[in-house]
Amino acid sequence: MALRTIGFMDRFIGELDKAIKVLAAPAHANRPAPVSVGGEFVLDDAEIAASARLMRVNHSGEVAAQALYQGQALTAREPRVAAAMHAAAGEEMDHLAWCEQRIRELNGRTSLLNPLWYLGSFAIGALAGAVGDKVSLGFVAETEKQVESHLRGHLDRLPAADERSRAIVTQMTHDEAAHGAEAASLGGGALPGPLRLAMGLTSKLMTVGSYWV
Repeated sequence: MALRTIGFMDRFIGELDKAIKVLAAPAHANRPAPVSVGGEFVLDDAEIAASARLMRVNHSGEVAAQALYQGQALTAREPRVAAAMHAAAGEEMDHLAWCEQRIRELNGRTSLLNPLWYLGSFAIGALAGAVGDKVSLGFVAETEKQVESHLRGHLDRLPAADERSRAIVTQMTHDEAAHGAEAASLGGGALPGPLRLAMGLTSKLMTVGSYWV
């Protein structure tokens, strides 16, 4: 029996299935959620609201990360690069599940704009991968650098008493730094200044949008 060739529609359906799982299905982590060393503290209403909004922003960032990596893996030219993208997406899925769980614990909700972030990030990732693996890996390295900085900013903004959210964001920060270093080690090149600025502005738009919507 002849093997069936995987065509464009097969890959399209596969990517659509992944998008539905990220946007509509509960995320499942391979690692347990980080726990705080200092234990749990009671949060007041203002602290709960602040933490819920910040963790919603982080959740949207992980939705975008899933789309970005899937898009880059789809158009990567070298199998090792595609494999690295899939591996990073798997670890980012832990982040997605942790943020989702914490948002539920805080009686919050995820962003209504997540489908928009997913679509835009997938398109950007696919374009970066199509340009070439060096650019694609450089894009990952710069993205993770900006995300790491963003998460450190959230550690400054999260209520001091919210040790659980802080533990999650701390582990995410370590993971993002590792992803960026791996992308650079695989051959990611430095991006031009205007492109880095555009990436920062796009990130700011997503951060503000997810915080409020």
